[in-house]
Amino acid sequence: MATEGGGKEMNEIKTQFTTREGLYKLLPHSEYSRPNRVPFNSQGSNPVRVSFVNLNDQSGNGDRLCFNVGRELYFYIYKGVRKAADLSKPIDKRIYKGTQPTCHDFNHLTATAESVSLLVGFSAGQVQLIDPIKKETSKLFNEERLIDKSRVTCVKWVPGSESLFLVAHSSGNMYLYNVEHTCGTTAPHYQLLKQGESFAVHTCKSKSTRNPLLKWTVGEGALNEFAFSPDGKFLACVSQDGFLRVFNFDSVELHGTMKSYFGGLLCVCWSPDGKYIVTGGEDDLVTVWSFVDCRVIARGHGHKSWVSVVAFDPYTTSVEESDPMEFSGSDEDFQDLLHFGRDRANSTQSRLSKRNSTESRPVSVTYRFGSVGQDTQLCLWDLTEDILFPHQPLSRARTHTNVMNATSPPAGSTGNSVTTPGNSAPPPLPRSNSLPHSAVSNAGSKSSVADGAIASGVSKFATLSLHDRKDRHHEKDHKRNHSMGHISSKSSDKLNLVTKTKTDPAKTLGTPLCPRMEDVPLLEPLICKKIAHERLTVLIFLEDCIVTACQEGFICTWGRPGKVVSFNP
Repeated sequence: MATEGGGKEMNEIKTQFTTREGLYKLLPHSEYSRPNRVPFNSQGSNPVRVSFVNLNDQSGNGDRLCFNVGRELYFYIYKGVRKAADLSKPIDKRIYKGTQPTCHDFNHLTATAESVSLLVGFSAGQVQLIDPIKKETSKLFNEERLIDKSRVTCVKWVPGSESLFLVAHSSGNMYLYNVEHTCGTTAPHYQLLKQGESFAVHTCKSKSTRNPLLKWTVGEGALNEFAFSPDGKFLACVSQDGFLRVFNFDSVELHGTMKSYFGGLLCVCWSPDGKYIVTGGEDDLVTVWSFVDCRVIARGHGHKSWVSVVAFDPYTTSVEESDPMEFSGSDEDFQDLLHFGRDRANSTQSRLSKRNSTESRPVSVTYRFGSVGQDTQLCLWDLTEDILFPHQPLSRARTHTNVMNATSPPAGSTGNSVTTPGNSAPPPLPRSNSLPHSAVSNAGSKSSVADGAIASGVSKFATLSLHDRKDRHHEKDHKRNHSMGHISSKSSDKLNLVTKTKTDPAKTLGTPLCPRMEDVPLLEPLICKKIAHERLTVLIFLEDCIVTACQEGFICTWGRPGKVVSFNP
């Protein structure tokens, strides 16, 4: 059995790890793959993805699993920690010619034991609607590639809708479809509906209602992923230009923006209560962004290469019960235009459980999230109240912190004092491993001028000119010869590195849009384990287990503490 140390065992694959809640174990009998278990040659192929749906059937084993490997798409009964996987009996298997599946999503609202709606996006730009239980192919969208010829990067059903779905492409465009409508026989014509900073939304002009209903153009470069908030009202998008953009989906208003440290952002996820967003990307970091305050509140450094997936664990996240957040209203005229006619997702989805609370006193806030990357490592992180709600009176009374060199004050401070170039540098922020008693940070005050400029509810993000400064002579271009994982922790003050892009990151570095490394707390992972031979592309938290997958096409199940049962193959 592999030990949990580092050093000489860095290249050894780990099969278990321990956190404060106990021991997680890899269950080899529960591994899903191609039926012959032959590793997939992943060179130049699209990422392996996994989608789950529960059919709520009478067997008590309603979970179904879909995954793509190269040109192949499989649909299985998922037995999880209960029984060994039976690869000889896929419910449905498809092999495509001339194109590859890139992503997929089940409609959880309409799924039954007899029928399930599965959307599949493809590398050539098409989207297919299939029913893998009935083994039917219902419809093909963008069949002639008249709408978009680029690879589909993300496809999702609109929350609470039986018929609407959203598709993102590497062209940087997103399209809203209705499964009841057809696509035109000629390229669609568009009419501008709404325009803002780095985005535009168009409606489709036609005599009869045709797909797509809407075309979103977001940022520069590929649109890598998007995610709906738990209540379905907001949409978070991450792009190759390094920006996170959060929109009110119905009113098409930009709520807030964040910029990566450098490089593109590849993945995004909402916290279960919709208050925080975590992103990952080519800067090897995970970044935590506050939805309410529209600012970066922490970064996590543990990966040695690009972060491919981030996900919150709702079953290990705990917080004191509170009323759901109130969001701004939507544009009724806009809803009428599209005839949405959809019910909102149940608001209880955005309320966190008190699973880990055993006392009547207010519980400490802990959000658990995970990340996997191209470095084949799984990282787990705890986001605790010392990061979320720093205690201002104690902000200067720190002990056991890793002091960072902060000789140059940030251009746009996000701390609890407004720093200008003439003032002395603020005290350094701690590196935190998210333990409950770790040092307290001063990066969370809502009283700063910068935060006031981007308070919740504003329709447009504060312009960069508010925070622009001239003293940027010390910034350097990042050549990306080395990943951040090889930079020692003591050199964090030297990570003020930028890359030349069309958006000129020099104007964002040191602002609330992209704070410097010393401006926000730096999280360290609870665990960081090498768990695969090839880059990791999937991380899903289920009640009994964690599911990961790598580019070789192996979908692995990690039993949660106390959840593993003996197998009967």
